[in-house]
Amino acid sequence: RLLNAAQSLGVQPSQIVQFCDSVSICLSKGLGAPVGSLIGGQKEFIAQARRIRKLLGGGMRQAGVLAAAGIVALNHAMENVALDHQHAKAFALGVQAMNSPVCTTDPATVESNMVRLMVNGKLTVEELCRGLSDMTLLEQDNKQGVSVLALSMSSHCVRLVWHRDISEQDTKLALEKLRTVLHTYNEEKIPQ
Repeated sequence: RLLNAAQSLGVQPSQIVQFCDSVSICLSKGLGAPVGSLIGGQKEFIAQARRIRKLLGGGMRQAGVLAAAGIVALNHAMENVALDHQHAKAFALGVQAMNSPVCTTDPATVESNMVRLMVNGKLTVEELCRGLSDMTLLEQDNKQGVSVLALSMSSHCVRLVWHRDISEQDTKLALEKLRTVLHTYNEEKIPQ
């Protein structure tokens, strides 16, 4: 989350961690490397971390290819993180424009690559998450299904997170999927 925070605040990551004893950055997830993490800290801390890694069998042979992927991820990290933030904000604005009585968000609260959808008591977070992830029969027949993975944060909040592999087009498809889920929900459960 360090690079997302730095992008959102408009500062260098070093400014955020300057008073930390240690720092860990995952290169997969949002940055798009296949695997890998970085740790930083004082010389003694790094030496201890290396010893523990060896004790736990964490060494790898021929790791250069994976390291190269990590370097590419870092070289393009901030531009990719900025796009993730833009896509999340666009999604939140799209949700707000739907003006749904059962599912809302406040785009002003989207400061990074995360969007929180709030649902009222008529729609449960489980129903929303299931509706977003399940593909309808029509989608399966058209072979153009959209599955949006969302995480329930509480009984009224669902979290969606953007990362390097979610494009502007994917964001539009996710909005359409949400619109379809809410439309289906409105027809089935809200008395006319």
